[in-house]
Amino acid sequence: VIQLEEGHHAAYTTREVGQYLVVEASTGVIVIWDKKTTVFIKLAPSYKGSVCGLCGNFDDRTSNDFTTRDHMVVSGELDFGNSWKEASTCPDVTATPDPCSVNPHRRSWAEKQCSIIKSSVFAVCHSKVDPTVFYEACVHDSCSCDSGGDCECFCSAVASYAQECTKAEACVFWRTPDLFQPLCPSIFCDYYNPPDECEWHYEPCGNRSFETCRTINGIHSNISVSYLEGCYPRCPKDRPIY
Repeated sequence: VIQLEEGHHAAYTTREVGQYLVVEASTGVIVIWDKKTTVFIKLAPSYKGSVCGLCGNFDDRTSNDFTTRDHMVVSGELDFGNSWKEASTCPDVTATPDPCSVNPHRRSWAEKQCSIIKSSVFAVCHSKVDPTVFYEACVHDSCSCDSGGDCECFCSAVASYAQECTKAEACVFWRTPDLFQPLCPSIFCDYYNPPDECEWHYEPCGNRSFETCRTINGIHSNISVSYLEGCYPRCPKDRPIY
């Protein structure tokens, strides 16, 4: 919990980065939303090891992320999750049904589509980011989305692995028409281009090079979000600032 004086609110800014909406608070917290089913929370380095809760404790050790409200490290997600419920009147969750067992007709489709994560498409990343947990999460999510939005759940799961690959300096151009349309349509950046010009381009691993009014005025965040995929401008030399 970030304590503020009564009546005071944390100032924040919002901006589009690639295909994401980024909300940056003055307290050093950034929320990144893909406008669909994925949300990332990033913290300033000053929070390292001093936070707790459902998102872990930010100490670079995954072994103690399941720390309960009573400061006990547990192995089960149910014990961990139940410990952080806000209302004591809320009953404990006692079971987490396997979505592929609940929706068995989804399993083969989910396993087939999610196998892209373990395929040669992401081969350059496998030694840097273990694909196993991401493949399992992809199958889980793809089985869960049984009442519409199934492709969206699948695409978000693959995009999450691709983003971790990018952060590990293994850029993968995975949104190719032959592989994913119409499941995960390509991102068409030409929509943003002025007539007879080509300024906007799809960057699967973000763009760290273009300058904006924020950067030239020294407005830099100490939390990088330059790895987010989406449409980015490529400015001509005579007009280098976007």
